[in-house]
Amino acid sequence: MTKNKDWITAAKTLSEALPYLQRYDKAIVVIKIGGNAMTDTGILQSFAQDVVLMRQVGINTVVVHGGGPKITHTLQRLGINSQFIRGKRVSCPETVEIVEMVLSGNVNKGIVQAINSAGGQAIGISGKDARLMVCDYSDPELGLVGHPSVINAQVLHNLLQSGLIPVIAPIGVSHDGQTLNVNGDTAAGAIAAALHADRLLLLTDVDGVLNQDGQLMSRLTPQEIRSKIRDGIIEGGMTPKTETAIKAVEDGVRAVVIMNGKTPNALLLELFTSHGVGTLISSKRS
Repeated sequence: MTKNKDWITAAKTLSEALPYLQRYDKAIVVIKIGGNAMTDTGILQSFAQDVVLMRQVGINTVVVHGGGPKITHTLQRLGINSQFIRGKRVSCPETVEIVEMVLSGNVNKGIVQAINSAGGQAIGISGKDARLMVCDYSDPELGLVGHPSVINAQVLHNLLQSGLIPVIAPIGVSHDGQTLNVNGDTAAGAIAAALHADRLLLLTDVDGVLNQDGQLMSRLTPQEIRSKIRDGIIEGGMTPKTETAIKAVEDGVRAVVIMNGKTPNALLLELFTSHGVGTLISSKRS
């Protein structure tokens, strides 16, 4: 009897998800997964299964990843000191070499392997491949750090049309061919905008944007975010994430969601249920 109830519940869940499956059919969804989530095997496996299911039901899925913890660990192991200015890593040539090695190698291929093991067809690339992400220099103080100025979206469209799931390391190239370190959230926002994505999902280790009482704000507009940054309600590491969200929405992404990547099946809950998870940011409240 218990098994019958479980099957009925499963069937009911699928039936309730039908409008959302239809809603996102052939939509483009860009997901940014942070370095902290990738250090937990269970979270990475759950993430990979969600991504494969999304692709299976017709969502064109693009993954962009970070890798800060592994970069820091590798630099420390090699005896290279990291310097940060306004929370951003200063990238000298030696540092960029290690950053590229970690991101394009160990981290990128770990995500690719997890998705492929879950039954998907992922392909790992960086922003340097096919000049996918051409960058301006971000700030002279930061050294070899780039800000995306040109995204070759056709490269990603070609991969998506082939049924592949691109997994992108945020390594860019300057107009003169120099390898540049790029913030993962910034890269994901630029890629989502270039693809005119329906959703940009920024996975973090908190539930979303919180108000002054520590409660989740489920919906925000760019104007509301700017106001809350001025009032000090949004601060710290959440400020650059919300600024990335604002720029993405203003550059053509339909909506951005800042959400907790540690929540089991977070991606499916956000896309295929009525309540969703995290904070949805769009130009309009409705």
